[in-house]
Amino acid sequence: MCIAAWLWQSHPVYPLLLLLNRDEFHDRPTKPVAWWGDGFQKILGGRDGLAGGTWLGCTRDGRLAFLTNVLEPDLLSSAKSRGELPLRFLQGRKSPVEFAEDLVKEANDYNGFNLILADTSSKLMVYVSNRPKGEPVSVQVVSPGLHVLSNAKLDSPWPKEQRLGTSFMDLILKHGDEEISQEDMVEELMFDTTKANRERLPNTGCDPNWELNLSSVFVGVETELGRYGTRSTAALSVKTTGNVSFYEKYLENGVWKDHTVAYNIEKRQ
Repeated sequence: MCIAAWLWQSHPVYPLLLLLNRDEFHDRPTKPVAWWGDGFQKILGGRDGLAGGTWLGCTRDGRLAFLTNVLEPDLLSSAKSRGELPLRFLQGRKSPVEFAEDLVKEANDYNGFNLILADTSSKLMVYVSNRPKGEPVSVQVVSPGLHVLSNAKLDSPWPKEQRLGTSFMDLILKHGDEEISQEDMVEELMFDTTKANRERLPNTGCDPNWELNLSSVFVGVETELGRYGTRSTAALSVKTTGNVSFYEKYLENGVWKDHTVAYNIEKRQ
């Protein structure tokens, strides 16, 4: 279901510092973070081997998008793949606001999603969600500061969000203006298997045992369809110098591997 925490436009070294865990069935075909795509705009990100989309990606000109699913009991089998949403934004030329406003018209073609669209060059970040059902599609500019997003509205007070947000901010304060090791952040914050107390679980309409298994930052559970849980975790930083570093630790054939891809943001043509 994924969880992300990020610091936006409020650090002297990092205009953006992002952590994200991707939760998925372990046997779903997936490609690790790399440059890919056709046309004028290459994308740096992981890629879903079935539907072809991504959960987190960025571009050389400073665009970035990531996605989490909304936890809900009923899914539309005919819905479009949510992973195409970050892909469409990254491949296009629309601003975050323009893309979000256009998406409102077709948001109900997808199962529940939370989508973050950002242009680091123009210092603009937008949040879009098509849930709760029956309410207007939510579009809002994301304010500077710390934010956490899992499987409900942005900055919802779910236990895992609060736990990760607190740990992230403690780490930021500990390091002050210093640079922070991406590997250390991932190990310290994103592999946390602490589950919530049952009485604090959100009421999503799903099986309470399923909610409990998903209530930790790092998820791992056996299901009738196979093992499900965190299979990749990422730390992405953008410095004031325009340097981008994308660190990924990912599971491949039962073995954890890691790598980093770095580049400098280029001026838009």
